[in-house]
Amino acid sequence: MKRFAFSQMDVFTGRPGLGNPLAVVHGAVGLSDAEMRRFANWTNLSETSFLLPPDQDGADYKVRIFTPKAELPFAGHPTLGSCHAWLAAGSAPKGDWIVQQCGAGLVRIKRDGARLAFAAPGAVQGDVTAALKARIAAVLGVPEAELLALRQLSERAPCWTGVMLKDRQTLLALKPDFTAMGELEIGVVAPIPGGETDFEVRGFAGDVGGEDPVTGSLNAGLARWLIPAGRAPARYVAAQGTALGRAGRVFVDHDGRDFWIGGESVEVVSGTLTL
Repeated sequence: MKRFAFSQMDVFTGRPGLGNPLAVVHGAVGLSDAEMRRFANWTNLSETSFLLPPDQDGADYKVRIFTPKAELPFAGHPTLGSCHAWLAAGSAPKGDWIVQQCGAGLVRIKRDGARLAFAAPGAVQGDVTAALKARIAAVLGVPEAELLALRQLSERAPCWTGVMLKDRQTLLALKPDFTAMGELEIGVVAPIPGGETDFEVRGFAGDVGGEDPVTGSLNAGLARWLIPAGRAPARYVAAQGTALGRAGRVFVDHDGRDFWIGGESVEVVSGTLTL
């Protein structure tokens, strides 16, 4: 039996119960890949992260991120939640940035008031074929004409396809066919004119059990698409999780070089884990 410090975070919210939960295992040295996978499967959360000492120059810590089914090279809410937990445990960065090592390489994280924000890793985006557009329309249960724009947001896991709808009402009414969706990961966005937030987002993927409450990697991909395309301003706030009774808030800022994806995190559970 091995004992580890444990945190359960709620990410992209400052109020427990309104964001996306994340399990964090501190000091996970000595855990095998199989043990990490088994525990992540047991938590049944969309992601579980394991904090480790870095083995790459320039990194402050290393994180491994698992869904109940597989390991991910990068994910947004585990990045912010893990960093918050690492800092709350008394750790401090070596320099001005906090630098996270993960499967996607080194990721810079900065403090932004009560929030943390990560510089979104680069991603190769691409066009969506007519066949995929037709399939997505069928999965979402809307006419193809209601899909105003589509973009393949990343070529590596998580492989989100971005879809823009005309309004928030249409987005919140979506009832996807998850059986037909199969391996697809679909992120849907719609503008909110004159609201507290600028966009509403929903993320659908089988690996997270259907719909993800709040998704950092999806919002990073959407920012890389919408801002250069002139569909979003350089700074905006996205709401996500509304359809699930959550109130996630994602703060996006493009400073000309980086796409920063930020949000608050709050610790909900802390204690000792025995594995």
